[in-house]
Amino acid sequence: MSQFFTIHPINPQPRLIKQAADLVRNGAVIVYPTDSCYALGCHLGDKEAVGRIRQIRGVDDKHHMTMVCRDLSELARYARVDNVQFRLLKNNTPGSYTFILEATKEVPKRLQHPKRSTVGVRIPDHPVALALLEELGEPLISSTLILPNEEFAMNDAEQIRDLLQHQVDLVVDGGAVGLEPTTVIDLTTDIPVVVRFGKGDVSPFLSKK
Repeated sequence: MSQFFTIHPINPQPRLIKQAADLVRNGAVIVYPTDSCYALGCHLGDKEAVGRIRQIRGVDDKHHMTMVCRDLSELARYARVDNVQFRLLKNNTPGSYTFILEATKEVPKRLQHPKRSTVGVRIPDHPVALALLEELGEPLISSTLILPNEEFAMNDAEQIRDLLQHQVDLVVDGGAVGLEPTTVIDLTTDIPVVVRFGKGDVSPFLSKK
């Protein structure tokens, strides 16, 4: 049976944030709110928990997981960023984007694209997610909460608990969020490529690098 924390969406309670971070460190799979929709998350180094997320999502090991970071300096530890990419990231984070970048050696091989050695990274614009990341002091491995055979992400925390109470360890209720996942932008080529259209505005990426 999963735990259920109701956390204020603008002023997250530090006590509950700390409890959520402790659960993550101890191997929990959690559901938490972001600026796009609810997401599944777990500890960076927990292979078993990542496998549980893949099972819930119904995806295989070729599916890109996302490293959700608290700021640009943390992001740059896990993804190689040149000056042009940095300017794009600085102007568009935090926000509803996932960026595909070349992974650094800090990223476990199992979290990289098997052929391209890339990683998806993101800085969310949501107080609860950012508070959790700050308390953790490291990224969350994450995936949008879209269940198998469903088109849209889930955005009602109580419904999520009812459906997933035996598959996740914690549901963080941060209020209603959107249904659209992030916009995914591949920054590994000379011209940014929109891989998935989502909540984030693509116009900043349509001009040549």
